[in-house]
Amino acid sequence: MISTAQQPALPATPRRSRLARHEAIAFYLFIAPWILGFLIFTAGPVLASAYFSLTTYDIANPPQWVGLGNYAHLSVDPLFWKSITVTASYAVMALPLGLVASLALALLLNLKIPALSAWRTIYYLPSITSGVGVALLWQWIFQPTFGLLNVFLYQTFHIVGPQWLYDSNWVIPAFVIMSLWGVGGNMLIYLGGLQNIPTQLYEAAEIDGANSWACLWHVTIPMLTPVILFNLVIGIIGVLSYFTNAYVMTGGGPNYASYFYLLSLYQNAFQFLKMGLASAQAWIFFVIVLVLTIITLKTANYWVYYEGKVE
Repeated sequence: MISTAQQPALPATPRRSRLARHEAIAFYLFIAPWILGFLIFTAGPVLASAYFSLTTYDIANPPQWVGLGNYAHLSVDPLFWKSITVTASYAVMALPLGLVASLALALLLNLKIPALSAWRTIYYLPSITSGVGVALLWQWIFQPTFGLLNVFLYQTFHIVGPQWLYDSNWVIPAFVIMSLWGVGGNMLIYLGGLQNIPTQLYEAAEIDGANSWACLWHVTIPMLTPVILFNLVIGIIGVLSYFTNAYVMTGGGPNYASYFYLLSLYQNAFQFLKMGLASAQAWIFFVIVLVLTIITLKTANYWVYYEGKVE
């Protein structure tokens, strides 16, 4: 007598086979819009830009193959290097400031204070406001003569404010100050991380005699390092992709002092119709972001703590 475990599997019945076939057809029909959208609007343009980066193309005429000519041209273009310098200088100032400010704000709004939900909403709302509207608002704030910021500096501290957007030395600091407007998004993510820290850790630290600063440094920040890593990666992409405010408020001026990388790419593509050159810039930008992201993730092993991780 053959045991049940040794019996050969029965062939699929025609009914089950037909049902599986119908399920497969339904599956592909449901995901077909996404597949078509991905191929037409994502994969297709990416492959096309890779090809155009090796050509000269102005939309009106067929692309002409130049190989690595666009990349060679960019390597000796002073405006290309100027855009990298401007973007890097902004990133070095805005990224750490934004991370620290959003963390400090999250720590404050994690306390038990009256109208806590209202305060959280107030600080979060600016991060979801319109980019162009915010740019116009801050353009008025930074106005040298009657702008809100310079009026405040003069009436409160008797300081004559700088020209801000009209001064090559102050335009990048102005954009850095403006970047604090949107820290509410990171603040919300930090709040989620703070509320997931076990209270037992704080209780154990207090029993050992730790004060508030010791708890912050030895409990809160280590437990928040995965959240800090996430905000850091998103922040790197964000500061390198800076475009709207510079385009609306300064157009790259004065004297190319706010000539950000994506602004340079946009002008080459849609003002000068140098689509091949702009495509090469886009791929260089992709490589820069990819390399910085990989480096950040690789170094995370040395400073990011995951709860329950086995060493």
